[in-house]
Order: sequence, then structure tokens, then C-alpha cells
Amino acid sequence: MPRWDSFASFLSEAQRTDSETQRQALVDDLLTERREWPWVERNRATFVLNKPGTERAALNLDTITTDPPFDPMTNLEGTTLWHVTHNFASDDLLDYMLAVNDPMTPLAQESNILTRVSQYWQADRLNPVQMNTAQMPVSVLRMPYARPFPDWAAMKAVPHGRVYEHSLDSHQLGFQKRKLWVYTPVGYESSGQDYPLLILEDGQWCIGPLQIPAIVDALIKHRRMQPVVIAMIQSAPPTERAKELISNARHYAFLLTELLPFVQTRYRVDSTKLGTGGVASGAIAAANAALLNPAVFHALIMISPPMGKGSNEEQLSKYPERFASANLLPRRIFHSVGRYETKSRFVRPAHALRDTLSARSNLDYKFVEIASGHGLVAFRSIFPEALAWAFPGEAR
Repeated sequence: MPRWDSFASFLSEAQRTDSETQRQALVDDLLTERREWPWVERNRATFVLNKPGTERAALNLDTITTDPPFDPMTNLEGTTLWHVTHNFASDDLLDYMLAVNDPMTPLAQESNILTRVSQYWQADRLNPVQMNTAQMPVSVLRMPYARPFPDWAAMKAVPHGRVYEHSLDSHQLGFQKRKLWVYTPVGYESSGQDYPLLILEDGQWCIGPLQIPAIVDALIKHRRMQPVVIAMIQSAPPTERAKELISNARHYAFLLTELLPFVQTRYRVDSTKLGTGGVASGAIAAANAALLNPAVFHALIMISPPMGKGSNEEQLSKYPERFASANLLPRRIFHSVGRYETKSRFVRPAHALRDTLSARSNLDYKFVEIASGHGLVAFRSIFPEALAWAFPGEAR
């Protein structure tokens, strides 16, 4: 039976203990007894750090509006334990990090943010739920009613399709040897049939932290999604990504005259069942293609598209009206936004588009607002629903 039924009960006992040696022993007992953190109690979660030599520590969350976005942790006097308790909504699913010995100065004044993050920020080593990104792992807080966040790649009972890697050149976009990953479902090699094709932007995220192939494997196994071929194209470098993806006629031409023929000549795909999708600026690129040629695209996935204030505002703010005035749209559209994304750039425009598309009677449209911010954790959590909506299986 647990010695403490809440973190508050532990803290009360520790603070009543005069001896620092005995207090540290209580800390050791707590961390031996409770192996997984944060400690979630109803709408509160307690985060701890146990690291000798720590001078200051803080919880780093995007939902904290101060600069830096930290909630300072308190040291239990005479011990190596630091702690902070924060309130959340019951369905929150958020990524976070711990800032250890960070200078605590505003990020707006930081000349080299990447160096600062790599030097002072770290994942929560006591929390087994993490997402590995190209930069570093981040920890995941999942409140009691949050949407599931499994490690899809670790599901051993799910048969896996195959992912082929290609190198692609583009005259339209002026790049050479960009990677293209193509997923084929279980049974593709022996079936002889043609499959629907889904084109996704930001392929390096799709095959990496977003776990798209593993998600699709599980959805197909449980008949939540029909078997599809997925082409996942590597995005431009960060400094060029927005320019390439936002309202770029050449990107649309690249999809239809270069990427699609490349896939069609190498894989058995049914061009009458074509979908496109992406996250953030990638969702805008997918939307632009679908609006320019809705007769070609059967399905559209838009996860957290920016359509409001901020960079490229003049182009992005036109999308709700472009959807409203379109005579024809893809038959199936999935659209989501995060509750904690910037209101003026993401949330309010998403609600406006939701109202417009929900009124269309000839459209299978689904809108979901998730209890997350703008990041890969949020994107991965919503992708299973998006994929199953775009290409529904028999069990739907």
C-alpha cells in the first residue's frame, strides 16, 4: 500500500522533519515508491526534478504565457528534490520540458535560443512518455481524459507495411535529391490491385516522430482505415519552408506534374482516390492544391493550418473565403486545431472555417478541437482520427 496518497501528504511530512538527512531519506523513499511522474491528481499535476547541483529549476510549457514560459520549481530545503504543481484541464495533452539552471531571462532577448535550449532544457527523466524529435526528446503530459498517445511503433501484434525511400528532383521548386518516402500496406506486393494514394507534406516528420506508417498499420488492421499508399515528401529547410508551402503555384505544379507521375510510374495507385494533407504550413499547401483542383483530390487533411494574423497574413487570411466561395471541394475533409494555439492565427480562423464548411450539405467534413498546443505531440495525437476520416475502413 502506498505510503503517501498525495504529493501534498508527502510534502507535509517532509516539511515537518527537522533533520535534512531524514528529509532526503523521505525523498528517496518517494522516488522508490512512485516510479512514474508527473503525479496527476484530478485537475492538478505535480512535476519533480531530483538532480544534485541544481540551483534553480522550472517547468517549461507553451501554455504558460510569461516570457520565458516557465513555472518556477521549489526546492525542498536540504534535499535534491525540486517540485511544482500546476493546474490543467482534464483532457489536456501537452508537451513539456524541465529547465535546469536556466538563466531565466526573457527568450525575446535571447541571441542564441538553440544553444540555450540544448544547454539548460531537458526531458523529464521520471516520465516514460516522451516523443523523440530531431532536436531532442520532449516529455508528454496526459491528463485523465486526454486522447490516447501510444507508441504506435511498439505494437508488436500489428503487421507492418513497407516504407521505400526515393530521391526526387524538382524543376518546379528547384531542388535536387530531396527524400520521398512511400508507404505500402500489408499485402500490397501480392494483391495486384490499385490503392488510394495520400500525399503528405513534411515527410521527415511523418516517418519520424509522427509515426504515420505505424499508425496506418494499426488502423488498417482494425479496419478503421482502408489500405492506402502514402507518399511523404521531405520539406524544404526551415528558412524556406513557409515560402515553398504557402500559396505557391509552383508547389501545386510540383505535386501534379512531378510528384504524382513519379509515384504513378512506380506504384499501383488509383488516381480517382487521391488525398492530400499536412500540418501547419503543410496543411496550407494541401488546402491550396485542393482548392485549385478539387476535382482531382478526393480527401483533404488540414491539421492546425495558420489562417490568421502573423507572418504571411495577407495570403493566409484568404483561405476561409476561398473555401466559402468554392463551388466544388474534396468530398472528405478533416480539419483540426489546438485549444492552446494562438487565438488570432489559428483558433478563431479555424472556427470561422468550421462554421462555413459545416453548412455545406454535400461534404463529409469533420472538425476537432484538441486540448493541445501547436507541436508534434498534438499533431501525432490527432493523426489517427484524421487518417481514418479521410479514408474510412469497413469498421467505421
